[in-house]
Amino acid sequence: MTAKDEFIKIYTENITRKGSAELLEWIQKTDFFTAPASTKYHCACENGLVMHSVSVYNTMIEKHFDEENDNPESFAICALLHDLCKAQFYKVSTRNVKNDETGQWEKVPYYAIEDTFPYGHGEKSVFLIERFMRLKLDEAMAIRWHMGGFDDNNGFYVSNAYDRYPLAVKLHLADLESTYLREKGTSAVRR
Repeated sequence: MTAKDEFIKIYTENITRKGSAELLEWIQKTDFFTAPASTKYHCACENGLVMHSVSVYNTMIEKHFDEENDNPESFAICALLHDLCKAQFYKVSTRNVKNDETGQWEKVPYYAIEDTFPYGHGEKSVFLIERFMRLKLDEAMAIRWHMGGFDDNNGFYVSNAYDRYPLAVKLHLADLESTYLREKGTSAVRR
């Protein structure tokens, strides 16, 4: 099963909220399923964004899901859609790199950022999701603050969000583990 197939299966089995079908339809019209998750850090390859989203979901479920207190739909929404802001965000470009073996300069592909809607990171994902379906407050907070200290915002706000919304902490931890531990070796442009 491809990462796209797994994403759609998890999405359709767990997310049934009003507007979710329309959101999935919109996602399928973007480059979400072919885009990288980053330019050079993790899953910087074709299909990297969907691979990362599924990885975060699996990590969240394995490590942090509590049947008595957690909602499967909220986990699926947060994990699968936390980086929706990266759809239509990257473009393939080329740069010159010297080939060590031949000594010749060669054009090689790489991912560059082309942000046509500079609305921030987590807040942009929340905005895009809510164009189609309403988020619960803890879901919006989790997606907004999933970057934790890696975001360019005041630490007081993220700390306050983590203190009030355990789902936000769980998403942040799953995102960190997926990015830095589970997705090693996925950082080259593959065409």
